[in-house]
Amino acid sequence: MTRLIIFDLDGTLLDTREDIANACNYALKMCGCPERRLEEYNMLVGRGIYNLFRGAMPEDRRSEEMVMKMKSHFVPYYNEHIDDCTRPYPGIIGMLDALAAKGIRFAVASNKYQEGTEALVRKYFGKYDFVRILGQRDGKPIKPDPAIVHEAMSGIEGIKAEEVVYCGDSDVDMQTGINAGVRTVGVAWGFRTREELSAYDPWLLVEKAEEITDALMRD
Repeated sequence: MTRLIIFDLDGTLLDTREDIANACNYALKMCGCPERRLEEYNMLVGRGIYNLFRGAMPEDRRSEEMVMKMKSHFVPYYNEHIDDCTRPYPGIIGMLDALAAKGIRFAVASNKYQEGTEALVRKYFGKYDFVRILGQRDGKPIKPDPAIVHEAMSGIEGIKAEEVVYCGDSDVDMQTGINAGVRTVGVAWGFRTREELSAYDPWLLVEKAEEITDALMRD
């Protein structure tokens, strides 16, 4: 029986691509770098903002100094425009309502920086009682390291790995669940492809949020 479902955020619960792209393109422009097309961000997001910056800037400009300069422009801009275009994916609210009514608890484990993760979860999902809201924090390993899943699990005393599901939209998420020893759910509505997810043989691979509800209601 599932007691806890841990969600990735970007590309899983929320369609954040356009706001992330706009903020990163602003930072690129401020750093004198060419902007990226919206479609390119499907592959750039998901590994934390530092890797986002490294991937977005031209190879010959990459340095830790440039990464920090990008961050100095990106974070204030994104904080100001964090929800201009961002919305929950279809069916997400209904799924959360149904699972909460069944007594399943929720957590978020994201590679988005902590401040942004907390702001978006509170704005769009504030009515739910998340046991942990975890993002990227300096000094903490990022996914696919399983530490963030174990930290989320610590919000429920005595929980076992077999009572946990990890849900995400990318290869990083599938690897994270596998590394943590929990069941994985791949969502095909996010930033990556169904083929990328299926390569990791997830416990469940879904096209609609209702499929998660149906599976966990029978669990």
